Amino acid sequence: MKNLFTIVLTVLTSFSMMAEVSTSDKKVLLRLYKATHGENWKTKWNLSSPVSTWYGVKLSDDKIISVNLSDNNLEGELPNEIGNLVSLQELNLHKNALSGKIPSTLAGLKKLKVLDLSFNKLVGSIPSSLCQMKNLTKLELYMNRLSGQLPSQIGDLQQLETLSLFNNDIEGQIPSSLYEIKSLKILLLNSNKFNGRLSMDVANLKKLENLSLFENNLEGQIPFDLEKLKNLKEMNISYNMFSGLVSRDLAVLDTLNLTMINDKGVAVLMDVAMEVERPLVSED
Repeated sequence: MKNLFTIVLTVLTSFSMMAEVSTSDKKVLLRLYKATHGENWKTKWNLSSPVSTWYGVKLSDDKIISVNLSDNNLEGELPNEIGNLVSLQELNLHKNALSGKIPSTLAGLKKLKVLDLSFNKLVGSIPSSLCQMKNLTKLELYMNRLSGQLPSQIGDLQQLETLSLFNNDIEGQIPSSLYEIKSLKILLLNSNKFNGRLSMDVANLKKLENLSLFENNLEGQIPFDLEKLKNLKEMNISYNMFSGLVSRDLAVLDTLNLTMINDKGVAVLMDVAMEVERPLVSED
């Protein structure tokens, strides 16, 4: 009886190992392999083996749910076909040498929760179509060469918890819809070219824990409403062109104590002024 059980278990395991994804999904992976010079990857795929054994590929019920090829020496441009992996929940290509534009076809990944294309050489603007990926909880595109404006539809990503876009060349104002993402915990927009004012609607981001707007071209009054973000643990909004007054609490919370660039292009540390009604910070 014990031997029979062992045989049955072996057969079931064999069938499980033989399980294979659809031909169309496999073609997409092969296209990705070819487009990003798979022969030069640090860890290559054995194309004669089942997809279930391929490095960084995770399956569930014969569906590809995750492709994680971070730091694997991928070069070249992402193929448009990658948007056909409709069951994908995670696409992590962090720290490679990908170039070209972000394919707008990624919008076809309706189940995607994590999109990490950070630390590559991607150019162009962020496709507005990415805002159709309503299940995204993490969008990380930092350390690229992205330009243009942040899509005005960014607020459609109502499940988003992390938005990390630092070290790019993104310009224009922060879209008003961004302040409607109530789930947002981490917002890193530093080292870009954002301009205009920081809206008092930032107070809507009640779950925000980390805010970084360091090294942009933001101006005007720093909203007192930032004080309403009781979960905020880290903040750096220095090296902008903010002016006026802020509370002492905000000055202390800021990593660089609210060092601003004045109209002469000089870095100025804002002084704390103790007022009768409330402690304030003013630009010297």
